[in-house]
Amino acid sequence: MENKVNRELPDELMTKMNLKGFESTKIGHPEVQRVAPKVRVSAGEDKVVDSLEEVIKNNLKDGMTISFHHHFRNGDFAFNKVMDQIIKMGYQDLTLAPSSLTGVMNDKVIEAIKKGVITNIASSGMRGSLGEFVSHGGLKNPVIFRSHGNRARAIEVGDIKIDVAFLGVPVSDPAGNANGQDGNAVFGSLGYALIDAQYADKVVLLTDNVVDYPNTPASIKQDQVDYVVKVDKIGDPDKIGSGATRFTKDPKELKIAQNVNQVITNSPYYKQGFSFQTGSGGAALAVTRYLRQSMIDDQITASFALGGITKPTTDLLEEGLVKKVMDVQDFDKGAAASMAKNRDQQEIDASWYADPHNKGAVVNNLDVAILSALQIDTDFNVNVMTGSDGVIRGAIGGHQDAANAKMTIITAPLVRGRNATVVPKVETVVTPGDSIDVLVTERGIAINPKRQDLIAALSKVPGLKIVDIKDLQQLAQGQVGQAKPLEYTDRTVALVEYRDGTIIDTIKQVKD
Repeated sequence: MENKVNRELPDELMTKMNLKGFESTKIGHPEVQRVAPKVRVSAGEDKVVDSLEEVIKNNLKDGMTISFHHHFRNGDFAFNKVMDQIIKMGYQDLTLAPSSLTGVMNDKVIEAIKKGVITNIASSGMRGSLGEFVSHGGLKNPVIFRSHGNRARAIEVGDIKIDVAFLGVPVSDPAGNANGQDGNAVFGSLGYALIDAQYADKVVLLTDNVVDYPNTPASIKQDQVDYVVKVDKIGDPDKIGSGATRFTKDPKELKIAQNVNQVITNSPYYKQGFSFQTGSGGAALAVTRYLRQSMIDDQITASFALGGITKPTTDLLEEGLVKKVMDVQDFDKGAAASMAKNRDQQEIDASWYADPHNKGAVVNNLDVAILSALQIDTDFNVNVMTGSDGVIRGAIGGHQDAANAKMTIITAPLVRGRNATVVPKVETVVTPGDSIDVLVTERGIAINPKRQDLIAALSKVPGLKIVDIKDLQQLAQGQVGQAKPLEYTDRTVALVEYRDGTIIDTIKQVKD
């Protein structure tokens, strides 16, 4: 079976798992039936327990699905604490369905896979040793990768049925009213965990900070929570900030950021009340700084900024350059701390953020999105999942979702080391070229031929070098040479879903 981005999908697996191939970025107006969780009725005054072992023993069975969030990132103590106990108790054949997996979780997941505790994974992504392990065939069944919006969709319709959600929080009261804004390990928005709290059959909070009832503001509410487990320490606040939030001094990244700012400010979307998502990463953060100065010079304010939020974005809120921040996750301590003091920094859940099958997600109102890429091909398809060696080393995150913006800009250097970023065909299609409008590199800017309006508008701008994407690909190839085709086995180790649940690509086992 071949899908609409010309990717061959394994017929036997597609039939066995009742999957459909990707057809279009247009979502349409399907009617969907949502599911509801089981509720164990409780008086609910005090749900605090000391024994995680007892909670697991009384609620978890072999073959169940467990979930976690990744808002703590590499400062997460909750995941390994729970998985240690589950492994120790000898559970088998569990499905792990976190919002994503961070480096601090890798060793524990690999241990659980080797012992048969975990046999299925559904996640936004994975990196490091776990990505290597899975890419070389370490997991029994294919991983399913979903975007953040698609994960919300999958939970709402029952494609992911969470039996027990283990959710670490920096503060809760005894009844389970919790948030990510207060306590010693503040991470800000609980956006991805809110769906788990709403749809899991059992919700277990882990915290080192139980405060008097009622704890407000309450992001997770007591009517959703079964247990509050008191632990010694829930997270390391110094490691919550993503490494992707560094400020760049790289001349190449600064050049790309300047070009992106030029594209935005000369586009038809740059006007009073526009909206944007810049994300993290060196060039993206630099864009925010350049955009700030342009907005001051042009006396333009944005109606909202969206997505993964950084301190440079909350600084725009403080300065009045952005009226609202719609916050599904915070990438650094500054943005996380800002949520507690700014009522205009609105916490949103993953469904509100980007679920394609609801009655209107915020990404549908987004004017401009700036996204990164490991690879982009001459059809503008983007890979953010596998490296040039075919190994899984990335995450979909909100990439497919934010690409729903009216103008989606990909920022990427022409080459990284000895590898071309602009290639004839990406190793893995994650975001289809139909939803990408502009590629900005340090050597030139390519505009999707489907956007003749942007070509007309941006070609008039002095200093902007508009080129054909095939010329950029040839330029990249001229620098690093033509890459040898990678070798894979026939075995599928991962399925990549598009945001509507169809399969946009597969990842094969890397040949040793």
